[in-house]
Parts: sequence; C-alpha cells; structure tokens
Amino acid sequence: MSPLRVPPPVPNAPPLGALLRRYAAGSPLSCRPVDEGLLNRGYRLCTTRGRFFLKHHFDPETADPAAIVRQHRATRRLADLGVPVAPPLAGRDGRTVAVVGGHAYALHPWVDGRHRHGGQLTPGQCGRLGSLLGAVHAGLERVMPAHARTGPAPAESADPADTFALIDDLLTRVRRHRPADSFDALARHRLLERRALLERHAGRRPPRGGAVGWVHGDFHPFNVLYRGDVPAAIVDWDRLGVRPRAEEAVRAAAIFFVRPTGTLDLRRVRSYARAYRRASGATPSQLAAAVHRVWWERLNDFWMLRWHYERGDTRADSQFPATAALAVWWTREYDAVRGAFTG
Repeated sequence: MSPLRVPPPVPNAPPLGALLRRYAAGSPLSCRPVDEGLLNRGYRLCTTRGRFFLKHHFDPETADPAAIVRQHRATRRLADLGVPVAPPLAGRDGRTVAVVGGHAYALHPWVDGRHRHGGQLTPGQCGRLGSLLGAVHAGLERVMPAHARTGPAPAESADPADTFALIDDLLTRVRRHRPADSFDALARHRLLERRALLERHAGRRPPRGGAVGWVHGDFHPFNVLYRGDVPAAIVDWDRLGVRPRAEEAVRAAAIFFVRPTGTLDLRRVRSYARAYRRASGATPSQLAAAVHRVWWERLNDFWMLRWHYERGDTRADSQFPATAALAVWWTREYDAVRGAFTG
C-alpha cells in the first residue's frame, strides 16, 4: 500500500493536522485555495474520507465565533425547511467552529456547482432566483429568534454633505497618484459626475429604512452555486443579520442583473421581483421604498475607490466601471427601475 501523498504547501495554509484531528474527516490528500470572493479564505480540501470546503473566517468584522455559530445554526434550520444550503459539519466535540491558533475555521461538505450571473438566467430562472431569496427571508423569519428583530434601527441614509467631503478627498488622492493611469482618469470622471448628480438630487434623501428582518446579508452571484439550472446551495452567511429585507432584494438584483455597460436588465429584474414578492410577502410599496434607498445608497457610495486609494487594495477594481455607470443610468431611468420592481 503506497503512503499518503503530502499536500503541497499553499499560501496562508491552514493547520490541516490540528483541524482534521477535530473531525472524523480522514487524512489530507490535497488542499487548494478557492479564488472567488473578496473576504475570508476558502480551500478545496480532499481527504481520505471525501471532499470538503474548509473556510477560514478571516475577516475581522465577521470572525467572532459566537456569530459564526449563529450562522451555522441558521443554515441547519433552513436546510430542514428545504432551502438549499451547505450546513457545516460538527467536530468530534459536537462543535461546528474550530479555533486553532486564534483563528476560526469551519468544515463544510463540498458542493459541486458553478456561479451564474443574471445574464445567464432565463426569465423563468430569474423568477426562481427571486423565489429563492424570498424563501430565505421567509424561512429566517421562522427559524431565527423574533426578539432580535427589535434590535438596531435601520441606519440613517447617507448625508450628501459627508459625501461631498469624501468626493473632494478622493479627488485629491486621484490627483496625487503616481504614475497616473487609466483607472485614475475614470475615477476622476466618475467622481466629478457623481458630485454634479448629488448637487441636483440632494433634496431626495430618503428617511430611515423600512421593515427589518433577518437577511443573508451578501446575496450575489458568487454566493449562489448552481447545479445545471437549479440552485444547489447558498453559501457565505457571514453577513447574516437584522436589516431591511426589501433592500437586500434590490441590492441583489443590482448585482445579478447589471450589464457590463452599467445598465440593469429590467425584463429579468421584473421576473425576479415578482417572484420575490410572492415568496416573501413583500408589498410593491415596500419594494418602491427599497428601490429609492438603494438608489440613494449607490449615489453616495464609493467603497471601491476607497479600497483602491485609501487601502491600496485593487481587488474590486474590475467591478468599478459597471458599478459607477449604473448609478448614473439608474438616476436617469429611475421610474423604469422602480416599475420593474413593483409591476
């Protein structure tokens, strides 16, 4: 019998020996980083007992073990309701979070599947996606503690005065960046354009958000795995929390159905939104209010430029052209966008 192959070293390699001793998961054969995703670290792990997804909860904002346990409990309960998820495996001690060397890890079954952008979905499949998110919201309403919904009030919407100050700061950073490049030119153009839009629409600042409930918190194409035409698993529950539900539905659509040119595919949005409303019980007026708040949020949001210029983090740069263009197009086509979510 040949000896087991020792896995080759990988960047930021997790402590496989110490971790697998906590699970009845066999001995490691290979461990490869999973490239998708901007936060946390994931690995495709093969052992003598099968294939797994090993997640290193690395993001300091979401790596609290108690919060991770809450996420795990939610996914197990949603699985019991028939929602496609991939709940974590319990270790020998019954726990689903393993803390080794001060770092939190969780082991999940490997789910074969692929990510699909909204443009790859038929209108009927867009409806299935809306129903899926509606089922998540309705399911969380059933399985999560009701008292938590009286927790934090929805946040105030962005103050344009703060945004103007941020735009000025970012313009200064763009001007000082050396060597200047095409990203700098696009950033400057979009910052000046956005300032003009905000000056024109500053009086449309929305009030606080609407009805809150438990939400996934980060529902987008990289967090939904498809097997063929059917969603196989919703993954990455790190942002699970209590927030305005309808706003998550609008934010998700703005990611799934944005075209490279920075426009939304409103035909697909309409199929998605109708199915979401049926499955979640949300009303057209709730979706209309959510559209307004998310539009305002997009108009005032520059997180990608802040990553680039304040942190030197370029991982989101490829998303910036379409995202920046969407805010401009959405402002121009505001009524059509609201109609797609409410009609």
